[in-house]
Amino acid sequence: MFIGKTVSNALKELEQTYEKRLVHYVSYERTELADVKQASSLSPAQLKEKEGQALLSKITDDQHLILLDEKGTCYTSEGFAQLLANHELHSPKKITFCVGGAFGFSDAVYARANGKIALSAMTFSHQMVRMIFLEQLYRACTINKGESYHHS
Repeated sequence: MFIGKTVSNALKELEQTYEKRLVHYVSYERTELADVKQASSLSPAQLKEKEGQALLSKITDDQHLILLDEKGTCYTSEGFAQLLANHELHSPKKITFCVGGAFGFSDAVYARANGKIALSAMTFSHQMVRMIFLEQLYRACTINKGESYHHS
């Protein structure tokens, strides 16, 4: 689940490449939430609140919500693959990963979340995070299938 749209055509193409690959491994569904209208007139806290309300309106009880958040746990690619494999073995809930807006998530979203992961200690644009995450999700799937995409 992504808040906002990817503007860069180059990044859109890369996202689409990994999304096409993912469907061979997992049930994948992309949800984009529209940018908040008149966002520039809102404070960061107000914007997070409105984005949070939109996000939470799409989340159901049968979803295991993982936020992509700078304060989340950093995993290696193999560790992330193991996280996915463990979830598949031990939970009937569907994992939903969420990339938030420019200011992060509201307190209500953090309260609902089942976990947080960080892609890096560095900061990336939200549009880049989408592409990087999709590549890592694809990589984790290939690791779990024992395929040769990932080199250890």
